[in-house]
Amino acid sequence: MHRFPKLVAWEQGTVKPTLKQLEEFARATHTPVGFLFLSEPPIERIPIPDFRTIGNRHLERPSPDLLDMIYVCQQRQEWYRNFARSERQSALPFVASATLKSNVESTAAKMRNALNIDIELRRQLPTWTDALRLFIEQADEMGVMVMCSGVVLNNNSRRLDPDEFRGLALSDDLAPLVFVNGADTKAAQMFTLAHELAHIWLGQSAVSDAQASHVSEHEVEQWCNQVAAELLVPIAAVRSDYHDDSELGNEVNRLARRFKVSTLVILRRIYDVGGLNKTSFRQAYEEELERLLAISREGGGNFYLTQAARVSKRFARALVISTLEGQTLHRDAFRMLGFSKLETFKKLGRSLGVMA
Repeated sequence: MHRFPKLVAWEQGTVKPTLKQLEEFARATHTPVGFLFLSEPPIERIPIPDFRTIGNRHLERPSPDLLDMIYVCQQRQEWYRNFARSERQSALPFVASATLKSNVESTAAKMRNALNIDIELRRQLPTWTDALRLFIEQADEMGVMVMCSGVVLNNNSRRLDPDEFRGLALSDDLAPLVFVNGADTKAAQMFTLAHELAHIWLGQSAVSDAQASHVSEHEVEQWCNQVAAELLVPIAAVRSDYHDDSELGNEVNRLARRFKVSTLVILRRIYDVGGLNKTSFRQAYEEELERLLAISREGGGNFYLTQAARVSKRFARALVISTLEGQTLHRDAFRMLGFSKLETFKKLGRSLGVMA
């Protein structure tokens, strides 16, 4: 690392760093200082079930960014669970209402009903971003905290890697939480949200790399992928709408506009109805994914609207209200929100309509 030109000498033991240098190195690598005095690096394990794989290989040694994001989400969930209890909120009936033996199509239909998803309404939305925003709002209104961010807290130098994970679910009947990696494409985020909501229906917390094309070795992931695809694009609708005599690219784009989901999900559904064999599907999926990744991402937008999306409007609104009522310390609220200025807190409150 150019910030630490003596790093190799430190590792070889020919030069010893000062305590100040160790503290700077720990901050730069997001490592507890105490770890640097151990003879062997500790094995840090993800505190929830880990279903991430590349190929058939289970991923080892999570990054500090992933671990910190999980810990932050757990802290937020614990705070909201206590808040919900203090408000005497009722347990949410959909959490853990399904099992791996539950029928995929009927489960997806129940989820669509609970989320108040109208496929025809989604078709009329102008952009895929609008469809994702509506999907998040529907989950939020149902009682699920949906947090979507591409960085750890508000630190833009700590970008989350979609190749490491795409989302996670923390199941709880009072405070279910879904985190979607906002550094991923909008197309992928749509499927990730559906996949993680399926985890909530199972009552199964997990971190995953949900992809429409992925056939996981884990039964839970297989089921959640199937439910997510069915939730977004019902198989019966695909069978009636798919024109197998049309050019594949044109048909994929037409159906993506029709259902307002990603072209990746449409490719998966065409495969599910037998329109593509496995080899053709994987080739078409990889080509489409490469095309989507080449498209420049949108700008950051209004910070306070983005901030609410990063922590979920449900969580942010409850935290701001609790803080204004004196039930939560400003210090604790700032820590969970990821900023330190009172004016930023006030502007967030105004954007949520809870402060004048």
